[in-house]
Amino acid sequence: MSSTIECLVLPPEGNCSEDFGTAAALGSLEFHKNVPGYEPTKLSDLKALSKKLGVENFWIKDESSRFGLNAFKVLGGSFCLFKVICELLGLDSNKHSFKDLQTPEVAQSIAKMTFITATDGNHGRGIAWSAKKLGAKCVVLMPKGSSSERLENIQKLGAEAWITDVNYDATVAMAADMAEKNGWTLVQDTSWDGYEEIPTYIMQGYLTMAKEAQEQLGEEVPTHVFLQAGVGSMAGAVASFLKSAYGDRAPEIVVVEPFSADCIYKTAAADDGELKVVEGDLKTIMAGLACGKPCTLGWKELRACASAYLRIQESVAATGVRVLSSPLEDDPRILAGESGAAPIGAVIALLADPKLSEIKSKLQLNESSKILCFLTEGVTDRKSFLEIVWEGKFPSEI
Repeated sequence: MSSTIECLVLPPEGNCSEDFGTAAALGSLEFHKNVPGYEPTKLSDLKALSKKLGVENFWIKDESSRFGLNAFKVLGGSFCLFKVICELLGLDSNKHSFKDLQTPEVAQSIAKMTFITATDGNHGRGIAWSAKKLGAKCVVLMPKGSSSERLENIQKLGAEAWITDVNYDATVAMAADMAEKNGWTLVQDTSWDGYEEIPTYIMQGYLTMAKEAQEQLGEEVPTHVFLQAGVGSMAGAVASFLKSAYGDRAPEIVVVEPFSADCIYKTAAADDGELKVVEGDLKTIMAGLACGKPCTLGWKELRACASAYLRIQESVAATGVRVLSSPLEDDPRILAGESGAAPIGAVIALLADPKLSEIKSKLQLNESSKILCFLTEGVTDRKSFLEIVWEGKFPSEI
């Protein structure tokens, strides 16, 4: 491979959906404020790293503390299960809260419900946590090669969970088939024709972290936001919100994926109105991004809001993990999983590697840049983390 990062610049085209605008974000945030254990996650300004890299600001929104689950995915899972359960019970979700569904009066009805999903780990853990809190049954399927640590974390929450012998997209299809055969509800964080309402709820749930970030930034406005993408649901929702929230001052949205699972990049490169699928095992340390087929809703928002697409080598994500774990001066130490660190590693590589200066120029990264990244997960696979940090696996090429 000739470069650690490849870049495609594609001007936005189309309109962002109001489904992921400021009103939706406020609704999501107000909902989560009523979920037991809610606290806004920290937004850190890595001042020393910013100075080292030659930019004005480098903000990290650290989702590793979200509801004690080490990842942002529970935001989508909790919001989605709440909306779906309200619909199944004939309740107005606008007049009820998460706490209302935890009362004895509705517990008997919820106990009869079963939710099923496919996941690399974080989404399934969020669904399992939400189902346990609400008293519903939960089944979670994980693709071949998934971490045993992630599986055990899901099982500890009471879900029936196992690892399949097929890749992520085939595991999603397996979950959908089981849902249909058993009369269960599929709660998947990707969409396809005919399956869009539940993914919309999940994407709206993700907006809480974006709205929090906006409030924490105050009058500051990022010039660039780097968003990691698996199927593209989180990236699409957050990109759409940022465009809605900031209007003409909206930041440049840069999408980041692994080389081995670059379905968004390939779809953008073709730009022919068709989603592109990546086949095979999709092997990457960025397990949360190991997805071969874009989310229809996510891609629609990205096409309307994003301006550049990156695909990165494993060493780029590993660099992000190492740099965050060994901070400069007074910068906070952040323990990151590989998927969470992917956009951060991309920013570091672009600003520090002279071989990537052409891409840096294309993205207009300079001393005035104010960069925001979302650390979507903490350390969810300690074995992999230690291999990177202690053993130097996937060494930096900067």
